Amino acid sequence: MNLTAAAATAAEAHGFLSPTGVEVAFVLVGLATLGAALVTVTTRQLVHAALWLVVALGGLAVEYLLLTAEFIAWVQVLIYVGSVVVLLLFGLMLTKAPIGRSPDADSGNRPVALAVALAAAAALVWVVVDAFRTTWIDLDGPAQGSTDVTGQILFRHWVLPFEALSVLLLAALVGAIVLSRKKKEDER
Repeated sequence: MNLTAAAATAAEAHGFLSPTGVEVAFVLVGLATLGAALVTVTTRQLVHAALWLVVALGGLAVEYLLLTAEFIAWVQVLIYVGSVVVLLLFGLMLTKAPIGRSPDADSGNRPVALAVALAAAAALVWVVVDAFRTTWIDLDGPAQGSTDVTGQILFRHWVLPFEALSVLLLAALVGAIVLSRKKKEDER
């Protein structure tokens, strides 16, 4: 039995019930990321929620690394973990949000919020599955996570949403500064 036949036999043996190490790591990191996301939205301490958001976004970056999309993973770390969470923490500091447990963080509508979240998740899954049902990945072309392909897709098809997101983040920062200035003027 030569090396090619052994590789073919190993490839045939791989299936749903015999996952690879990358697939096992993907599922484990996914579960940890899901847990961090759930803690993010259920905790009553705003600063803890921001820190759990760092864990959830970092887990998503690890998932991108496991999918061999290194560029997207580093963009996730630099933009979301680095910038968005720092912007959120600055917003918490500038608006003088409570550091400990916040009574305003829970309105008592958790069952309604859970129902809306489940309905939104079901709709999102349905739309994504329906949109990509017949989409096939070209394995012979350039890697989909490479910098070249990602740059072409981002700046050819997604320029407007990308810029709209940057304006939204800028508006959030300006809004936090305005809110903090208003409170200072009211104290005088």
